Amino acid sequence: MPLNYSKWDQLELSDDSDIEGHPNVDKKSLIRWKQRDIHEKREQRKAKIAHLHAQIDCNKVIQVRINEIHATLTSPSTASPTDCPPGNDPSKLEHTYDGMILSLLTQVSAQAKDKVKDASVLESERDEKLVKALIDGITFHKGKLAETIAADVKEVDAEEKEQKKHITSEDMHDGFSTHYVPPKETPTSVPTTKIEKPKKQIITEFETLNPQASASTSSATTQPQGDDDDNEMPELTPSLEAFSKLPLGGYEQSFRFIQAHPDVVVDGAADALLIAGFRAEGDGKSKYAKQCVHQSLLLQYCEKLGRDGVRVFFSKMISGDKRAVPVFVEDMNKTYSHLKERVLVTQAEERASAEGKEQIQLVPESADQTISFNVPDGPPPEELVYEGPDADTIDIEEVRKALQLRWDVFDSFEEDLKEALKSNSLDKVNVVLGEMDVPTAEDVVNKLDMGGILNFASGGIRDETGRNEEE
Repeated sequence: MPLNYSKWDQLELSDDSDIEGHPNVDKKSLIRWKQRDIHEKREQRKAKIAHLHAQIDCNKVIQVRINEIHATLTSPSTASPTDCPPGNDPSKLEHTYDGMILSLLTQVSAQAKDKVKDASVLESERDEKLVKALIDGITFHKGKLAETIAADVKEVDAEEKEQKKHITSEDMHDGFSTHYVPPKETPTSVPTTKIEKPKKQIITEFETLNPQASASTSSATTQPQGDDDDNEMPELTPSLEAFSKLPLGGYEQSFRFIQAHPDVVVDGAADALLIAGFRAEGDGKSKYAKQCVHQSLLLQYCEKLGRDGVRVFFSKMISGDKRAVPVFVEDMNKTYSHLKERVLVTQAEERASAEGKEQIQLVPESADQTISFNVPDGPPPEELVYEGPDADTIDIEEVRKALQLRWDVFDSFEEDLKEALKSNSLDKVNVVLGEMDVPTAEDVVNKLDMGGILNFASGGIRDETGRNEEE
């Protein structure tokens, strides 16, 4: 396709190398004079065009009012509002449109009166002749104004056409421009806050409930101070904070947000959301805490599904997969319940620490052990039957006494402890124990062990007495 360069024919240069002039005048002076001449003519043309536009606009307004006055001579009409052309002083009557009309009417009226007076008209015909003279005067000025506007419009078109013949610096504009914008670097992890702790050893003493099962366990353990990495806590970034406020079950919104903000899927993001949820639950913001847990689990599931985990996970959740959605919802509810319990335990520990008192807490011997509670539903029935291979050697009355003892022990506890035991939650039981003084808590633990309510998997259960930290 051939290129069209015709637009460059309008380019006007003031320093052409082929300029011809008088031999006694140096070329640089001629170029400067030509430059000045071009710029002066350009400014004069611009000023003339602006003046003609203003004059046309003004005359069009006056023309409308003259037409109204002309029509008023035969039929009444409404008056025009008082205003003035742009740039005029509205406080001066002669600068306003009404002032211009008044001046014209005064002129037409004087000419009509002179015309009637010079014609030696009879008194009876004077008014009729005066009206006719006024109409003729307005008609004349009406036509004259229309001719003036037409002439001004024609002259403006000619000046603008002449102005467009040349390409000047004022006609230059950016058609398009390109520049390289480097992509934003995606962070690999969320920022962390280092928790400053004094360098000291924590000595914890344990009171063993069943000495035979835990004979190999020492009575005191020393826990050295952890590494500095353990004291760093991930914090929410602005993107994560916005991500945490998305609604529960809004899988499509979360997917779109991750696509727009890839810095959400980084190391430590899920932990930062859980910490934010923990803090929110402690502040009484349960709804926001649940949202943080929900969004944290979203990121955890995506991470577990591998490199393409985000797409795989959200495709199942958005489509409403009957297996994936219930599993995720159940996991989210369990995680939130556990977080809620941990908040209660932490608050109880903080209150006890602030009061400076010791606590009794139940902890497993090792990580593979669990503590549960055998809570009776009521006293043993009147007819108690035991069926088993050793039924002949079992004394039913002894069994009845043991069951009755378990019920009597359970029934002697306060209501808050009963509810905690019924929930079969170690954290809730520890919260209640933490609120008791040490002698009362020890008595409760002994009763739990004596009544068979305290249940442990491999016989390694002990209660931990949190004492003042020793340097």
